[in-house]
Amino acid sequence: MIDPEQLLEQSLKSGAEAAEVYISSSISHPVSFAANRLKQIESVDTAGVGLRIWKDGRMGLATAYGAVEPQEIVNQAIALSSLSETEEVILSYTTIADYPRIYGQAIDAAQMIEHGQQAIAQVLSKYPDAICGVDWDCSHETLRIINSKGLDCGYTDISVDGSLSAELTRGDDFLNVWYAQSERSDFAIDNLVQKVLQYLEWAEKNVNLRSPQKLPILFTAKAADLFWGVVAMAMSGRQLQQQTTPWLDKLGKSVVSALFDVTQDPDLGIYGAPFDDEGTPTQSVKWIEQGRLQGFYGDMRTCRDLNLPVTGNGFRGDLGNYPSPGLFNLAIAAHQTTTGDIKELAALLKNGLIVDQILGDDVDLSGDFSINVDLGYSIRNGEIVGRVKDTMVTGNIYQGLNQVMAVGSDRHWHGSLYVPAMIIDGLSVTSQ
Repeated sequence: MIDPEQLLEQSLKSGAEAAEVYISSSISHPVSFAANRLKQIESVDTAGVGLRIWKDGRMGLATAYGAVEPQEIVNQAIALSSLSETEEVILSYTTIADYPRIYGQAIDAAQMIEHGQQAIAQVLSKYPDAICGVDWDCSHETLRIINSKGLDCGYTDISVDGSLSAELTRGDDFLNVWYAQSERSDFAIDNLVQKVLQYLEWAEKNVNLRSPQKLPILFTAKAADLFWGVVAMAMSGRQLQQQTTPWLDKLGKSVVSALFDVTQDPDLGIYGAPFDDEGTPTQSVKWIEQGRLQGFYGDMRTCRDLNLPVTGNGFRGDLGNYPSPGLFNLAIAAHQTTTGDIKELAALLKNGLIVDQILGDDVDLSGDFSINVDLGYSIRNGEIVGRVKDTMVTGNIYQGLNQVMAVGSDRHWHGSLYVPAMIIDGLSVTSQ
């Protein structure tokens, strides 16, 4: 692997006015089960470097993986800079000293194999015909950023990811149920197993819906990220720059139900981080308070152009990308919640639909959506009475988030979103 200090020094010697070295490495040990049996144990080791330089006021970015001569990547970055427009050098000066250097605790392959065997055995004890899959992984991701302004920061993040799926085939009726969880250390498999078993139990009977109609829809935390992912896009400084966000004139105004606060928390859960991919310290920020928009987020350049506070929201999609506005650890909280699980939320409805797994969730900033329900259940008189098939839900994200009837108190991680289940009224449902 390239010595980052040597690469930085070589860049400046080659005529760069400023330079940044971004080093990323990952070691993971995935274990997978398929068709109820252990399928594969792997060890995956990747490492790469991204060099960003400014020469003659023009920025260039070059990447390399594995062994490479420092001068070679410097030459690539300089050559690419000649294709760019001139722009101001924007780099972070801050070196963060007071934060943990290692987050999380690793588990070994033997533990992951045992978890997989136990999970499958528990499902098969109740559903002997089920075909189960398990994916477990423990990964170590190490990041270091140094630049010519004196920045030097880095840390290692250890995460444990587990998922369980179960398939049942009854004639031409195919059912697939899954649940996933991520932590920074080992976790009990019971939560995964109980979720999957509950979903299988509710799906033992198929029921038909009257169609078309408008119904209150209970989106589980897994499905609710459909809504909050669009909210995250609408708050992006990039969309504000391009004047494509529907919230151009909404600062300080209501954009979602007054039930909701939307907060960024660097210390919360598995996706916390002390700094972003520009080396800027991450901050706790309340983006939406009681439904009112409090601000937009951006990377350093976007914040400068829009006169926004710099909050540690500059992230790279990968080594080959420049930093751009990004969110992390987006936590959705409600001021009033319904205590308990999905069954207790369902008990609030005389007639409704639970949506847990969806197809077609690629929603743009307009907020209009039309999703096929991959896994859903009918609610009648407060009871979950069976699975629905061939059902579609249509509506608008922004309107839906202003028609919220109730929010669950229990929140779950789905990607970097920490979301509760919620009931949205008046969405259109069609079913064959």
